Amino acid sequence: MPPSSPAAGVAVELDEIHHRYAGAVAVESVSLHIRPGELVALLGPSGCGKTTLLRIVAGLMRQSGGRVRIGGEVVDALPTNERGAGIVFQSYALFPHMTVEDNVAYGLRARGVPAARARATAADMLAMVRMSAFGRRYPRELSGGQQQRVALARTLAVRPKVLLLDEPFAALDKNLRLDMQIEIRRIQRELGITTILVTHDQEEAMSMADRIAVMHAGEVEQFDTPEAIYDRPATLFVATFIGTANLLGGRLARAGDAGFAVDCEGGGRLSIARAAPCSRAGAVVLAARPEHLALCAPAPDALPATVEMVLPLGPSLVYELRLPGGGTVKVTQPRTAGHPRFDAGEAVGLRLRQGSPAAVFAA
Repeated sequence: MPPSSPAAGVAVELDEIHHRYAGAVAVESVSLHIRPGELVALLGPSGCGKTTLLRIVAGLMRQSGGRVRIGGEVVDALPTNERGAGIVFQSYALFPHMTVEDNVAYGLRARGVPAARARATAADMLAMVRMSAFGRRYPRELSGGQQQRVALARTLAVRPKVLLLDEPFAALDKNLRLDMQIEIRRIQRELGITTILVTHDQEEAMSMADRIAVMHAGEVEQFDTPEAIYDRPATLFVATFIGTANLLGGRLARAGDAGFAVDCEGGGRLSIARAAPCSRAGAVVLAARPEHLALCAPAPDALPATVEMVLPLGPSLVYELRLPGGGTVKVTQPRTAGHPRFDAGEAVGLRLRQGSPAAVFAA
């Protein structure tokens, strides 16, 4: 690793962080342990507290209670420039009157680094983000993606222990957003720098993060890998916020050696091998992803439904079904010879696929 590159990642610990604005709760009892070199996404809707939490880690805001540790050191009393946290803002915040090279070197010069060394470090950082040819240009002469690369280079130039990204792709179009997600992930892995990403885009979080903290109303509802959050949501909010989920109300009961069954409202029964996170008999909501459901001919052990619409989407077929109680569900299945195709108006049966990780929540 070149001497001008950031140090390897350190652990970040948030211990019972809470914050209030004029009596209103913004963050409530958040505790997270982020491992060295890990990329963690704070994901949630607007107003859930994720940006507040990021600003608390950065030192741009002092929390009402709790402690922040970076590399094992409590940093609550330290100003932003002494915490070792570098932040890339959504607006990039480049100085319009400075060249790209001077923007990247600015933080180093402000810290008293000699001009020659600052220029050399800036050149290293611009090479890392593949912007070496643009050093003499001004921000106004760059595209949005190029400005983002410069903002990232400027942040990395001062060797932060932790990289903080505040909605960094929000201003980019879809194709450029994907390119920059890949680029930032490449740089993050190359440097091994601990990174916290704030986003409201679930696809962005699912594709980039090692782990995701799903936030809602100031609290962390689940902190786990993208696969675990998608397949085994801990709360009904997580099940509905991440991906698409069909919600089926009913009553949970034991079904002998077969595991469990949900007697659905409006008629019909769905068998499931495992009931989690709720396994207590009684009123429940079953959350099933479209690909976790399977269509079949009408059968006594299948939930009755009627095909309302069929949408071919490349290699898949998306069905919208009407249930006896009037509700609708979506089912995705491969468009292959091994899966029979049903037409609109046709009566069908609905089952959970074998081994499906459908989630059960108390109603």
